[in-house]
Amino acid sequence: MTRALIVIDVQESFRADPLWEAVSDPKVADKVDRLVRLARRAGDLVVWVMHAEPGSGDVFDPALGHVRLQAGLERREGEEPLLHKTSHNAFSTTNLQQLLTERGIRELTVCGIRTEQCVETTARLASDFGYLVTFVVDATATHPIPHRDAPADQSVAELLADPRTLPADEVVRRTEYALAGRFATIATVDELEAAADLPA
Repeated sequence: MTRALIVIDVQESFRADPLWEAVSDPKVADKVDRLVRLARRAGDLVVWVMHAEPGSGDVFDPALGHVRLQAGLERREGEEPLLHKTSHNAFSTTNLQQLLTERGIRELTVCGIRTEQCVETTARLASDFGYLVTFVVDATATHPIPHRDAPADQSVAELLADPRTLPADEVVRRTEYALAGRFATIATVDELEAAADLPA
């Protein structure tokens, strides 16, 4: 086993936030589940990462109960590590790198929420650490990004109506361009499933 699937922040916290109504793919967990099944079938390590902000009082505060896997996803306890991070990337505030080193992992497949934030940041850092990274773009999801001058208390409707807002599909497209050929190979779930089914 030299490969690992890193599932980043596919947690109920996002579904508990009003911004979820503007998410790029509300069924992202279904695609992530396909990747998990593919990784297990190949004998790859699956690592689950969730974002937590203890004491924040928001949807990422573990005390509120939303810091758990989204419905439809199941972790194999005792086999698949579960890490909680407090930074954007999955390395800085966890023992992820130590865990991967101990198991001889050299290749990472990354997916999760949000495309350009925690997933992209993890992919970039992993590449700098020397891992071969595959970024499964359609197994990520994100939201439209407000303009830097937009009010912090902007409603979802106001966000979507603001012509300065960067649409979610554009966020995903820009992430692909930023990562491809530099930090990661871009792939889709269908492509990885098709590759796995090729005869040896």
